Formats: sequence, structure tokens, C-alpha cells
Amino acid sequence: MSVLYERNKQKGPLIGILTARNRQGEIAGNGILFIELQKKLITLNGISFIFTQDGVGETSIDGYMYFPEKNSWKRITVPFPDLVYNRIPFRKSEQDASSQLFFSLLKERNIPFFNPCFIDKYELYCLLKDHPVLKSHIPMTILANHKKRLSAFLKNGESIYLKPSQSARGKGIFRLSLEDNGQIQLAAINKSKLYRSFDLFWLEWKKELIEKDYLAQEEIRPNLYEGKRFDFRILAHAEKNGFIVTGVGIRQSQEQQITTHIPTGGKLLPYQLLQTEEHDRFIQMVVKETGKALSEQFGYFGEFSIDAGISQSGNYYIYEVNSKPMSFDENEIEERKISQLCRLFFQLTKF
Repeated sequence: MSVLYERNKQKGPLIGILTARNRQGEIAGNGILFIELQKKLITLNGISFIFTQDGVGETSIDGYMYFPEKNSWKRITVPFPDLVYNRIPFRKSEQDASSQLFFSLLKERNIPFFNPCFIDKYELYCLLKDHPVLKSHIPMTILANHKKRLSAFLKNGESIYLKPSQSARGKGIFRLSLEDNGQIQLAAINKSKLYRSFDLFWLEWKKELIEKDYLAQEEIRPNLYEGKRFDFRILAHAEKNGFIVTGVGIRQSQEQQITTHIPTGGKLLPYQLLQTEEHDRFIQMVVKETGKALSEQFGYFGEFSIDAGISQSGNYYIYEVNSKPMSFDENEIEERKISQLCRLFFQLTKF
């Protein structure tokens, strides 16, 4: 049974957090984030609720609101919110007709929302490869759906990364290397395999590469700290005059060198350990330019994260941009994220 939410005495914005249901029909998403946002908003005289597409009606929405004093969620019926924060966790759910229809409805009603979509890795490459400032920081990339083109790309670089264009957190990534004797070495996070020829590799992987829209990316020889590669994890948010850096962390590989992600064995290091003025300048620049480019191409981005690195020759590179940033392991960055999001909620709703 729903509780009717009245907003007559509301001094701050009503924020709708859009998520989706998983295969079991349960509401999915980052529950800790939703709770912390609600706690912070209440202190600012705002309030939030979470909802899925199936709760949207013509004039109201059925959703769920968190009540901190009872540490519980209650089903509620609310009017359309002042802003929608898109946290749909599944690409398929976001791309279906009902989601796209709802986004169109928000535009018709002049209800601000962010972020507009997940980012396809190859679309990102196409967007940034000709960017006047960012193009020098983008690794060479091709689609991995053509045998001869992929073979030539590997011969040219001798070592490449293969990535699903719509994956996250390092899932499905592997490195392909051309040995001196013409053999092909495949190295994944938990396995490796040697192929006598590129033809044999292609025979086994063709279906996977094409069905999952893999792309091939030149391998950047990374700078090392204590003998192991490291990447920058950068969190950014929009503000009135552009985009600002909310926090930066370092992720370092340990047992394997394919990826630095924590779920695949990466180690967390404080940014201050490796911080330089040059790093700071690059991070400030890449946040400003990437945020502007994304918003011009896809729609308003209120937040995003960037995985970036530095090569042994000292060049900076952008590896990935994520429109639905996962939680950072650094508590201080998470706290700033909550504050920045709430500030943005108030700014966009003009409260």
C-alpha cells in the first residue's frame, strides 16, 4: 500500500532517482548511494525517492522513499519530481522504448535530468579522436569485427587490448600479443592461451568479438610505480560554469597487469602519493573538456568518471569514461560526491 506524499510545505527540491528492476523483479542499483543522498537532502530541506519505469503514471509516480529515523523504505505515491537523477544500472533497461519515452516526457515537461545514457566505448573514441584538445590523449582504436583489419592492427602495434564496447569495471578485457615466431599470446585477468597463428585465434574468437562489439585499442606502455602499472580514477561533476574535479584516486595492478580495477585485484593508493602539478593540470583540463564534449554530443552530464594513465614516455591517455560512476573506495571522495550531487540538484531546480 502506497503512502501519498504531500509537498505543500516543501522548502527544497523533490528528486526522483530512476533505477530499474533486475531479472528477479527486485529493484536494483546502489542502495547505499540512495540512502546517503536522502540523508543529505533532508538536512538541506529537500527530499528524494527512487522509482522504476513501471511506477510512472500520467500525473504521479509510485516509488519508494527512505526514512532515516526508522531506517526503512516505504512505498509512496508522489507527483512528478523537480529533477530526475538517472541511475538505471543496466544498458538494456535504459535503451528500451519505455525509458526513451520517459526521457522524452521529461523534456516535454521541462524537468531536468542527468545523466542521459551509458557511454559506448567506440562512440567515445569517435567523439574524442578529432577533439582539438583531447585527440592527443586518445589511444588508437578500431572495431574488432574484421579479420584482416584486426590482424594488420596487431602487426602494427605488436600488442593490443581487446575490450567489449559496452562493458565496465574491466570485464571481458584481454591483451593480444604477436610473438616473434608469429604465434599469438592471449592474456586475460585469470587465464592465458597461446595460438599457433592469428587464423586459429580468429576461428575461436570471431563469434565473441562480433556479438559483443569488441574494439581493439593500442597498448600504451604504462608508467610504473614500484614496478607495477597504475591509473588515475577521476570523479567529476558539473557546476554553473563547466565541470570540476570532485576527487582523484590511484589504482595499481598487483598480480596481473591487464587492469587496475579493485574487483580484479587492483590496489588503492592515495593520489597525494604521486601527485604533481603536471598531473593536476592534466586532470583539470581533461575533466573540463570531456564534460563539455559529452554534454554537447549526448545530453547533459551532471557527473562522470574517467580512467586515465600516463605512459613511460610521459604522455597522458584517457582509457575510459563512465557515465554512472561506481562508488569510490575513498570515503572522502564519496562524501564530496554526495555534497556535489545535492548542490547540483538545487542548482538545476533553482531552489
